[in-house]
Amino acid sequence: MSCHAPRTVKRYSLAFKQKVVSEIESGQLTISQAQRLYGITGAETIPRWLKKLGKLHLLNTVVRIETTDEVNRLKALEKEKRQLESALAQAHLKIVAMESILAEASQLYGEDLKKKFVTPA
Repeated sequence: MSCHAPRTVKRYSLAFKQKVVSEIESGQLTISQAQRLYGITGAETIPRWLKKLGKLHLLNTVVRIETTDEVNRLKALEKEKRQLESALAQAHLKIVAMESILAEASQLYGEDLKKKFVTPA
């Protein structure tokens, strides 16, 4: 049983969204001013309206500026990650193969060889 009160979900009409977007586009309000004025609490609510209404030019653009060393280090880390993922996948396949061989051998000899020879980790 939940001890939290039910959450209020706000639904805005298309006309309201268009009004807010129009006020931002005309320069009357910034996104943060519109959020405060109209009590719009979701950080991505107005940006989502701007995208939906084709007003992408009103959204901030994030440009990441990196040094060559940062770019090279990132590439090296991504390469190392791919190599580690590949090694892990190969190790997993080896374990599956060994377990299959062990199961076949156990069946062949009529004994649970895993219990007999494999020590717990």
